[in-house]
Amino acid sequence: MGKSAFVHIQDAGGRIQLYFQKNRLGDESFDGFIALFDLGDFLGVEGTLFTTRTGEVTLRVIAYRMLSKSLRPLPEKFHGLTDPETRYRQRYLDLIANEDVRRTFEIRTAVTTTIRHFLDDRGYLEVETPILQPVYGGASARPFTTHYNALGEDLYLRIADELYLKRLIIGGMERVYEFCKDFRNEGIDRTHSPEFTMLEGYEAYADHRDIMEMVEQMIAAVATAVHGGPVMSIDDTEIDFTPPWERITFREAVRAETGLDIEDYPDAASLAAETRERGLEGNAAMGRGKVLDEILEKLVSPKLHRPTFIHEYPVETSPLAKRSPGDERYVGRFEAFAGGMKFANAFTELNDPIDQRERFAEQARALESGDEEAQVLDEDFLLAMEYGMPPTGGLGVGIDRLVMLMSGQRNIREVILFPQLRTRTDPPADSD
Repeated sequence: MGKSAFVHIQDAGGRIQLYFQKNRLGDESFDGFIALFDLGDFLGVEGTLFTTRTGEVTLRVIAYRMLSKSLRPLPEKFHGLTDPETRYRQRYLDLIANEDVRRTFEIRTAVTTTIRHFLDDRGYLEVETPILQPVYGGASARPFTTHYNALGEDLYLRIADELYLKRLIIGGMERVYEFCKDFRNEGIDRTHSPEFTMLEGYEAYADHRDIMEMVEQMIAAVATAVHGGPVMSIDDTEIDFTPPWERITFREAVRAETGLDIEDYPDAASLAAETRERGLEGNAAMGRGKVLDEILEKLVSPKLHRPTFIHEYPVETSPLAKRSPGDERYVGRFEAFAGGMKFANAFTELNDPIDQRERFAEQARALESGDEEAQVLDEDFLLAMEYGMPPTGGLGVGIDRLVMLMSGQRNIREVILFPQLRTRTDPPADSD
């Protein structure tokens, strides 16, 4: 504007307008600002506040200085940064250009903070367990392997921290939890990342039904912290996390969505053949439990939009869960679903070391048959169990998926600040 200029500066707290006047700053200082400063530069200013005739709070600048110079142009602000490749690889640009992205990660912090306060108030202790483990366990997954030079041993990045947290339960720490980074050497898709965050918690003298009630209350508290109440919307669909949630057994859920009664197919071969008729892979060699998991994942869970617990799972699907009283074909376990996605898993934990050894042996046979995700026998954990483990309820919550749910995101990469991507050899171009 000739002898004056208006600009905006912003930081994490917001933005404010600046007013530069040549007659106040002098020709050299005013012209130097116009010539040297570009979008993206860091600027320090001093001045006095006033309100313009349009009602905008503005700082009348009396002094300024360059704090840091931007050597590359920022993304064009009007259209925003939209290319997913650039957004994930250069998350800092994504955060600068897209306010809704910053909001997603503010939601992530609110989720973890609320869960911590909720569990702390219930007498849980937050603990830490090893990431590098001599035996991987606690889940069905293929691990990442590394070598420990000082010990001359191969170790594994943990796929879960379950077996270490159970050791603490055995040691008398009756309520424990951990926010843990887990690593599973598997594919990447909309809801899976090889590096992800889990909440795992264990409570002595509880079972999966006790944990079910706790999860209802905890997730309702999370929704309230994020959205101001237990009701939220995803894609114009209302989701109400107010307890109690719907409960349905595994057998009933499969029958309701597919018409298939799993008890009509007691072995892997017959069940796999039936699922192939329904368009699934149906690989009998992977065992009946894997075929059942595929049915649930592909045919049932995508249809569960309201908060729902599926409970009482077939024993073949759950090598670490306690058998249900009165029907040893099933175990005390639930998984929690909402928005067509699973986000939590819980057990009445198996505390019989003899039964646990037999389950590990079954997993070992599956591993020998080609199931690379089967669990391995952990003698040290069995030793701990032989000293006595109280009845225990255990819980795992996928934090990334829970954040997806609370923020309405449909891809796990949107809720991980720096998601894993294939290494790029070419230098990044300027972002438009």
